[in-house]
Amino acid sequence: ASSVKMARSGLGKADKPIGAFLFSGPTGVGKTEAAKQLAFILGIELLRFDMSEYMERHAVSRLIGAPPGYVGFDQGGLLTEAVTKKPHAVLLLDEIEKAHPDIFNVLLQVMDHGTLTDNNGRKADFRNVIIIMTTNAGAETMNKSTIGFTNAREPGDEMADIKRLFTPEFRNRLDATVSFKPLDETVIMRVVDKFLLQLETQLAEKKVDVTFTDALRKYLAKKGFDPLMGARPMQRLIQDMIRRALADELLFGRLTEGGRLTVGLDDKEEVQLDIQPLPKKESRSSKSEPAEPEEAEAS
Repeated sequence: ASSVKMARSGLGKADKPIGAFLFSGPTGVGKTEAAKQLAFILGIELLRFDMSEYMERHAVSRLIGAPPGYVGFDQGGLLTEAVTKKPHAVLLLDEIEKAHPDIFNVLLQVMDHGTLTDNNGRKADFRNVIIIMTTNAGAETMNKSTIGFTNAREPGDEMADIKRLFTPEFRNRLDATVSFKPLDETVIMRVVDKFLLQLETQLAEKKVDVTFTDALRKYLAKKGFDPLMGARPMQRLIQDMIRRALADELLFGRLTEGGRLTVGLDDKEEVQLDIQPLPKKESRSSKSEPAEPEEAEAS
């Protein structure tokens, strides 16, 4: 937030990106989602690159373009072209630790000078870009504290893993390293409500007024969270458990014309749909009352 305010106030560094951040923590705790929400709040584009696709040395040319004389050299690179077309953006580099070391050299240039020259000599301007890189570094150390016969996790263990993975030159160019903790019960319930709100919005477009019971919310929080995967299974659980049951009702059943819906659980912990039709509006009489005769004008 401070980096964004500095840039908007004109007090930021003019020759660098708005900010460069490393989001660390276990999978499924909201690192990628935080980047998406930042782009949404600022009203700018989200440019996402999965760095597991750039593990080989030749993959660097996909980001900055092939050298002259090679096939596709005139097309530019995926990264440089994306930033040229969307100069105000959040650049999300997911799982940066999987990228080839040569890509880190490219990022050093971007974080240092705010520009990146592709292999055709064209410069892409990164000065209005927020760079966010995510990593699972330290996640294994963090998870060990949840398994028996291990010592409790000590402060600084995660940073030790990050220092082991990333060079000092890279770390010194970051504006901040943001550590995401494993989700607690309160946050998990908020994640449940987020997914259910998305479903509620979709159903409202189908004229369905939906209510979710507390028993269902607690069940989703319990079954949709995994200590190793975080909240990633949540969306799949809602898809399999609730959305599929609703699809038939919306297409062929009792919700084709909308209705009031309560989604809960039965005694077997299976989804239960309580559907009530919308109250019918009283139809207006199609017969029009006879108009009163107009008064004759005085002669």
